Amino acid sequence: MLPALSRAEERLLLGLADPEAPAPEELPPAPRMLALLDNVEFHGVLPIAMRKLGASGFDRLAQDDALKARLAELRERITVAAGQSMLLRYHGDRIMRGLAGQDIPARIVKGPVFAGKLYGQVADRPFTDIDILVRQADIPRANRVIEEAGFRLGSGEEQSAALQEFKWLEKDNSSLLVELHGNLVHDGGMRRRLSLNFDELAVIDGDGTDSPATLLTIAVVHAAGGHKFHRLQLCVDVLQAVRALPSAEAEDKALAAARMAGVELEFATVLNVTGRLFGEPRALALADRIEPDLGTRLARRLITPNILLKVESGGRTRSRLSRDAFRWIQRLTSVRPQRA
Repeated sequence: MLPALSRAEERLLLGLADPEAPAPEELPPAPRMLALLDNVEFHGVLPIAMRKLGASGFDRLAQDDALKARLAELRERITVAAGQSMLLRYHGDRIMRGLAGQDIPARIVKGPVFAGKLYGQVADRPFTDIDILVRQADIPRANRVIEEAGFRLGSGEEQSAALQEFKWLEKDNSSLLVELHGNLVHDGGMRRRLSLNFDELAVIDGDGTDSPATLLTIAVVHAAGGHKFHRLQLCVDVLQAVRALPSAEAEDKALAAARMAGVELEFATVLNVTGRLFGEPRALALADRIEPDLGTRLARRLITPNILLKVESGGRTRSRLSRDAFRWIQRLTSVRPQRA
C-alpha cells in the first residue's frame, strides 16, 4: 500500500505529474519526499517528476541517506525504462515493416505515438509495450508476422481471440511485449456499446493519421475502457491530448468521434475528472458539452479526483468500489447506436 499524502502533497504530486506545470518552488522534508516519490512512481509519472525536481534544486534534499539511495534507484529505473522504450520502438518498427510487406494495414497506437505527438519531451512518456491495431479479419496473418519476427504467444489463444488482444513476448527477452489488437475495447460485454477498431480510427482521422481527435479518443478509451483509472498517467495522456486540439473545429471533431465510437459516457467522465485534477478548463468545458443521461451523471459522481489519488493508499477500498461501480454502469448502458 502506498503511503498516504496530505492535501498539500497531493497538489504537489499533480503539479509534478503535469508536463507543462512549472517546477515546484518548495519541497517537503526528506521523509515526506520519500512518500511522495513512492506515489509518483506508482502513478507512472516518474520521468516528468524527476525532470521537474531537478529543476527545483532537488539535490539539496539528497543529504538524507535514505533519500539519496532512493534517488539513485529511481534514476536507474528511468534509464532502464528509456532503454526499454528504445528497444520496443525498434521491434515495433520491424514488425510494422513485416506487416506492410504482407499488405496488412496496421497502425501503432498509444505509447510511442502519445510520446511523440502529445509530449514536448518524448522521455516524459515511457511505455512498456507496443500496441498494434489491425482489422479483425487480419489478426491471423498479423500473428504469423509477429511470430516470424521472433516472438512467442504469451496469452491463451481462445481468450485472446475473445478479447481481440494477443500478447507476444520476444523469445530472447520476455520483458519486450507486443500486443496485437483487433479492437481497443477488449471487454465483450462493453463492446455492445463502445468500439474502437482500425476502420473507426480511420474515419476519425479523415485524410491524415493520428489526428488530435483520434489521439484524444484513444486516450479516453485507454483510461476508462481498459485500465479503469488505475493511475494518473492515463489522465495525463488525456490532459495532453486535450491541449493538442488546435481549434474549436477539432473539439467538435473529437465530440463527433465520441458519438461514433459510443464512448460519450467515457468522454464525459474522463474529461471531467482530468479537468478537475489538473485545473484544465478546456477539458471541463468539453465534458459539459456531452448531454448527461443518468449513467453519465452517476459516473461523474463516482470517478472523482480523490478516487484516482487513493487508488493504492488509505482510501483504496473506496476507490476500488467506485471504479468497479463505474464498470458496472459501462456494461449496463444501452447498446450504441449504429453509425449510418
